[in-house]
Amino acid sequence: MNIEKTNSPAEATMSKKPTRNKYAIACALLASMTCVLSGYDVAVMSGAQIYIQKNLHISDTQIEILAGIINLFSLVGSLAAGRTSDWIGRRYTMVLAAAIFFVGALLMGIAPNYAILMLGRFVAGVGVGYALTIAPVYTAEVSPASLRGCLTSFMEVFANSGILLGYVANFAFAKLPINLNWRLMFLAGAIPPVFLAAGVLAMPESPRWLVMQGRLDEAKRVLLKTSDSTEEAEQRLLDIKHTLGIPDDCTDDKSVPMLKRSRGEGVWKELLIHPTPSVRRILIAALGLQFFQQASGIDSVVLYSPRVFEKAGIKSDNNSLGATVAVGFCKTAFILVAVFFVDRVGRRPLLLASSAGMIISLLTLGSSLTIIDHYPHKKWAGALSITMVLTFVASFAIGYGPLAWVYSSEILPLRLRAQGASMGTAVNRITSGVITMTFISLYKAITIAGSFFLYAGVATVGVIFVYFFLPETRGRSLEDMEVLFKKVADENVVKQNKEVASVFVGNEMDQKRESGELDVAAKG
Repeated sequence: MNIEKTNSPAEATMSKKPTRNKYAIACALLASMTCVLSGYDVAVMSGAQIYIQKNLHISDTQIEILAGIINLFSLVGSLAAGRTSDWIGRRYTMVLAAAIFFVGALLMGIAPNYAILMLGRFVAGVGVGYALTIAPVYTAEVSPASLRGCLTSFMEVFANSGILLGYVANFAFAKLPINLNWRLMFLAGAIPPVFLAAGVLAMPESPRWLVMQGRLDEAKRVLLKTSDSTEEAEQRLLDIKHTLGIPDDCTDDKSVPMLKRSRGEGVWKELLIHPTPSVRRILIAALGLQFFQQASGIDSVVLYSPRVFEKAGIKSDNNSLGATVAVGFCKTAFILVAVFFVDRVGRRPLLLASSAGMIISLLTLGSSLTIIDHYPHKKWAGALSITMVLTFVASFAIGYGPLAWVYSSEILPLRLRAQGASMGTAVNRITSGVITMTFISLYKAITIAGSFFLYAGVATVGVIFVYFFLPETRGRSLEDMEVLFKKVADENVVKQNKEVASVFVGNEMDQKRESGELDVAAKG
């Protein structure tokens, strides 16, 4: 396989209508299915908490901690996933995530008391961290540039499918005896990991990870199957080799020199201690986007939607759980909008549209709930509240939901991607944990309407961050991202220098006017 310099993959794919690479799509689907489990584990607690509280006789505070702490427990998995995937590969890391989910579901399903239930949440949380970190990394690395945004969005499709399945399980088992129904809700989550692990083992390894290990021959075969053309496969391999500092004349496994960072050594130092300006900007963009995705309150809406619906006038447990199914369905359906448009209109337009919809929905939801507080008989306000919950999750699904993962996984340089993505997942999970573990206390302190007004304020700051800080990445190869961010950083430095120079010149002119030098020069 001869490697010659050709047009970039982005140029090649943008110059003609993108093809549908079925093999790459199949790989992305299998990888993204691991996120079904993370969505299920988060959403199933929404309905299960009602019966856990009655069965185990625990307080609101204990429920609040139990529901939200899975996000903090996922830190263990997210921080370990980057180094684990650099060590054993992306594929086996996904198998490990499925095994952890299986154990967590069993522990929660058979838990005789609150302590064992918390242990099960811990194990499941580790699995969530692994899945959310590695699925987008693998998908971004295996996808051709023409389909990368669409394929990386699949993880959010399946995470939302998991949320919907969690709601369905709540509704399906709700009428069983109280000591059995919530246990079956959790135990049902132990079935999918078995099939997912088997499916993941049939996938190829990430070509970029294979090159990091010096396995060029295998990487070539995977790239040929996952690229839109032979020329793109060759160019992708050449770009990966350049990124890792492998000479062009290394064409097979035997000729590749030993790579210093094949196991991820030194990455944390390059990310946190001595980052280049472009890497620093990339890291801020990735972490900031993950923060704003969760700080806008999406997990509080998903997890505590039964309480919102109760406030809106739905008093029956069954009716409330039925309404949460509508939330899950809406969130899953609208994610398909992002999947369809992300590689057509770009990342920024969808993120900005998503932010605007979320802000309007949260402000209207807060206003309608305030009306309910003062005028409980206003049934239209309850209907408006329910509509705004659905509008909020729909707005989230078309932008922030999938694109936080798409964007943060694609902008990180190859040598830093796995462990950088683990940092992004950690920020995402910490923020989600804080939001969900404080929601009940927050709405008791400032009312449930006040909570949504607060989230709207955070979402407003988020849209400013997106507008000024995130460049468009549609159609660019993964290896181009550092160049893109370096260009943006350099442009900002030039702009700042011009502003400083303008201020300096202006001050100098003022000084000359005060001293009369300009008047003398004008007369001369």
